[in-house]
Amino acid sequence: MIENIPTHLIAGPLGAGKTTLLKQLLHQRPSGETWGILINEFGQIGIDAALMENDAQGVALAEVPGGCLCCVNGLPFQVGLNRLLRKARPTRVFIEASGLGHPLRLQQQLVAPPWQGVLALQPLIMVLDAGQLASGKPLAESQRLALPEAGLLLLNKSAGLDAVAKRTIASSLPERPTIWCDEANISFDLLPTTMAPAPARNEPTTLTDAAASPDMPALWRTTQDWHCMVQSMDDHHSIGWRMHPDVLFDPEALQRWLATQRWIRAKGVVHTTGGWMAFNALPGETITWQHSGWNKDNRIELLTAQRPDQMALQNSLRAATSTH
Repeated sequence: MIENIPTHLIAGPLGAGKTTLLKQLLHQRPSGETWGILINEFGQIGIDAALMENDAQGVALAEVPGGCLCCVNGLPFQVGLNRLLRKARPTRVFIEASGLGHPLRLQQQLVAPPWQGVLALQPLIMVLDAGQLASGKPLAESQRLALPEAGLLLLNKSAGLDAVAKRTIASSLPERPTIWCDEANISFDLLPTTMAPAPARNEPTTLTDAAASPDMPALWRTTQDWHCMVQSMDDHHSIGWRMHPDVLFDPEALQRWLATQRWIRAKGVVHTTGGWMAFNALPGETITWQHSGWNKDNRIELLTAQRPDQMALQNSLRAATSTH
């Protein structure tokens, strides 16, 4: 029977470092634990799990792309978490919420049926970008409302902030346990936990097999077949592509393409003339590239404030390949 699995909900705005925190924690996984990680992304392509491929030994990864877990149809979330629990039988679960999500709503869902008694939800972890807070960028209301309920405020990207800046930021936040860090580098032992028993249940909870969610097709007749998906929600839009693994990108051309586009988040894992590489970028920051163990397909996604021009973007992106 699957019950009372310690479950950590990680939330925070886009680009604060939630995926980076998970990557740091993966390196500290106790040898006796099996971890299950469920990642929610706003876009439809699903890239964050691919970005963690190198670090996923002894860990089962699952994704629910396409919006906020608490706003989209509940079936994909239930299917994704169901599959993860059944496949991995994890001793600990981490759920990374979308940066555009509503942490308190998701927290409420995770302590209600069918997860009541199956998951032992731990105190909320809110990852914040200290540099953005220092510059005066406001948090979205859904993120701000979650701060007083957090078991830990992780003030990431704090390198370079002096004591005065930190005091100013701290004075604007509720009095909650706080850690200042960079690269989301904290000890696993510092995660907030609770020893409170799971809510009582009248009868054992049974996970049922749910119908398969409509996965995006990943079959290509040729390398010219590109699967593109566009998503819009409120004032945010995403466009992403999945491409045959034999499509080769020119890293310099792809770098130039990214530099000429207007986006608020860009990430991907691509097969380049120099091997498989991953990137994860925010505006105004240098795009950094890392070698990746992912080799199943090429994936690129942009999050934008304006509705993307699919054909124009795709045609210009094709020009960044080495075989266009």
